[in-house]
Amino acid sequence: MDKLVDILDEGKYSCVIAHGDCIRTFTRRGVADLYDLLQEDASFLHGASVADKVIGKAAATLMILGKVKEVSVHTISLPALQLLQEAGIPVQYDEAVPHIINRDRTGWCPLEQASRDLHSAEEIYPVIQNFVMQQRSRS
Repeated sequence: MDKLVDILDEGKYSCVIAHGDCIRTFTRRGVADLYDLLQEDASFLHGASVADKVIGKAAATLMILGKVKEVSVHTISLPALQLLQEAGIPVQYDEAVPHIINRDRTGWCPLEQASRDLHSAEEIYPVIQNFVMQQRSRS
């Protein structure tokens, strides 16, 4: 995991995922990369190791549904940490916060807010799908 964290930090990536000897790096903000990976190549996530900068409930949900093996993250929300732990996924983290904040630092991350009262990956996933589709229809 230390190697993945080094790649994450040195390359200024948003996420680094390793499956076997294959390492992929990602740069988009939010959950777009994880969402697309789960949709297009879920087998790469299955059993993978993930290093990430920030994980909220939505990212944790995608990792759970993708059946990742382990996670290392700089900042994680307490609800995301709980979801991952309940799924039996080991998590190393630098900081746990009550919730993830939005990009302009004026309030909650929209997906963190939208999933606030939901308690399982299966409940949260449709919220993520809807959010991603709305975002992409605006582009």
